[in-house]
Amino acid sequence: MSTPTSTPLQTLNLAHEWLRLDKDPKTHARISALLDNPSSHATLTSLLHPPLAFGTAGLRAPMDAGFARLNALTIIQATQGLASYLLSSAATPISVRHSGIVLGYDARHNSERFARLTAAVFAGRGFRVWWYELPVHTPLVPFGVQELGAAAGVMITASHNPAADNGYKVYWVNGCQIVPPLDAKIAAAIEDNREPDPEAWDENAVEDSLLVEGAFGLVEDAYLNAVLGAADPQRLLSQAPISALRFVYTPMHGVGLDYMRRALRALGIEDALTVVPEQADPDPDFPTVRFPNPEEKGALDLAFRTADEHGLTLVIANDPDADRLAVAQKEDGKWRQFSGNEVGALLASHVLDTYRADPDADIRKLTMLASTVSSRLLSTMAAAEGFTFRETLTGFKWIGTTALHLNATGLDVAFGFEEALGYMLPSVVPDKDGITATALFLSAVARWHVQNLTPATKLQQIYEKYGFFAEANTYVRSPSPATTHAVFAAIRGLGAPHPASLGGRHVLKWRDLTKGWDSETEGYLDRVVAGAGKRASQSIAITHRTSTCSGQVTSAFPP
Repeated sequence: MSTPTSTPLQTLNLAHEWLRLDKDPKTHARISALLDNPSSHATLTSLLHPPLAFGTAGLRAPMDAGFARLNALTIIQATQGLASYLLSSAATPISVRHSGIVLGYDARHNSERFARLTAAVFAGRGFRVWWYELPVHTPLVPFGVQELGAAAGVMITASHNPAADNGYKVYWVNGCQIVPPLDAKIAAAIEDNREPDPEAWDENAVEDSLLVEGAFGLVEDAYLNAVLGAADPQRLLSQAPISALRFVYTPMHGVGLDYMRRALRALGIEDALTVVPEQADPDPDFPTVRFPNPEEKGALDLAFRTADEHGLTLVIANDPDADRLAVAQKEDGKWRQFSGNEVGALLASHVLDTYRADPDADIRKLTMLASTVSSRLLSTMAAAEGFTFRETLTGFKWIGTTALHLNATGLDVAFGFEEALGYMLPSVVPDKDGITATALFLSAVARWHVQNLTPATKLQQIYEKYGFFAEANTYVRSPSPATTHAVFAAIRGLGAPHPASLGGRHVLKWRDLTKGWDSETEGYLDRVVAGAGKRASQSIAITHRTSTCSGQVTSAFPP
């Protein structure tokens, strides 16, 4: 199914509608110039149609003029819709306005401006705005939502996307990213709030409105204390020499360095840090990397060079909004970058060891989470060691929501991860957090040093105990959600309750997280844990047998 097209008349109408609504001189002039040039119809159409779709990840798109791009007008419209839905769904408008919104932004082009416009809309509609006065790492927004008792949070970031992109990320009252059907309800409210409020364009509302309150100083110490308590409860870092902890760090031209230094200072190991100088300061153009994603080939080359120059063997990287963690170690003269699954296994093992060291801890309550696209090593570890493991749909919106749900039942969710370099300690924040994950990893390094282990030798030890796990990730791009749903419907139609074989390979296990059905239990999974019935998320995990071994193929489409 192809993306709906726009006729010349529709494009003309959309262009005039844009010019009527937009008060930004630059984007207004861009659409006006394209409208005046008959040869620019294709470009004009691409900027105006289809409009940005608000989903569980909020908005993320290239920055440019038009309804199909991220810009001042589409930010205002999204914020008005979010404000409207918050008011309509609250027990009383007074309570939600008083609870307010936590608002943060990273160091990308236009991030602060978009955040200021977001603040103007909320303040104009009577909301208290908890405003971070400087660029922050993404996890500080959900942390602030929980710490300040806010109704929601908004973070302006595109994480590790290219420099031309930006985004609008929404967190709910529980500190988690939104899940269906909230996204659809907010999207409908956005559609009903397309006309900008008169005060929405006031970028000075942050300074002028009495409803906007600086929030960074209110949460900084609480966040650092939470990191210290969750990542190094046994103070392992204070027992290891600094020489054993020294590492090279790159924030990948993002906001991470300031928060890394604050965290290391709180942990008492600031001297362990050596920074890649070319990537230390925020730079929205990301000039030294093709993509500001630590997973990308070549992204850590400068970090490796810096480490070699200083004789260090450990490299740690965050992405530009510092919610992801990448780790590499030099062994036998060569640099080895660990995969997200490998770092997840290392951190999980360390969390287990830390939990067991507490004489009052009940191992049966210890719970760890991983999404369906991540390694099954945690499941095997849990079965062997007696703790609880739960698998979720793809994305930290599900991992975080599941953590809160399970904690409410009396379990103790201590760790969750996803293979794309995301790691969560829910006692700090129910979302991935690259700063907290770094502190946790360094605490593990301190423990392993005493045991005469490195990350690489510890990983080998884990494999020897639980078995070797490997991954081969690939993807097929779907042109539309409708196509995705049609493909999964066809897969489900191959046999009931599932096909006996696929591609000549016998199916050993079939787990449909969208429907909440598992062939192993021949029954339905917990609907909150599985996210069953959520129309936007499709996920089927298939375990099959080849002629030589058992292997697992996972197919998952996050919304």
